[in-house]
Amino acid sequence: MVQRAVVVQPSVHRVYTYLANFTNAVEWDAGTVRCSILQGDGGVGTTYANTSKFMGLETELTYELVELKPDRLIVLRGENRTVTSTDHILIQSVERGTEVLYTAEFEFKGIAKLLQVVLRAPLKKLADNAKASLASALNRLDSRPEAKEPGSD
Repeated sequence: MVQRAVVVQPSVHRVYTYLANFTNAVEWDAGTVRCSILQGDGGVGTTYANTSKFMGLETELTYELVELKPDRLIVLRGENRTVTSTDHILIQSVERGTEVLYTAEFEFKGIAKLLQVVLRAPLKKLADNAKASLASALNRLDSRPEAKEPGSD
């Protein structure tokens, strides 16, 4: 498991709306190369094709948006043959702005399960890079037009 927190200036609602659209991961997740909707309207049950770069290699995961609590929580589950990743994004108002607590839990499969101890350092580095890119992307939100609520199409 990796967990990182950032505090940013945009409102809870702006941050939630932006992060709930997982196609935006290409802007805020340093490891994401491509992310597109496979099926759905952006609400719960929507699936995404996500390509990420990890340890110099591109890997494909299919993510499903499994839970949305407006302006509070986003839960995604990504899977391929070597890993299942469950990502919890908790958003809350704090005195200095909006806090985003990002937790990613990994369940490795097959040979990757045998290598999970070796993967700890690269996962920590990936999380540190994602924290920096997340804060940067979120702090630019106030200069962009407001996005629509997920599943509002």
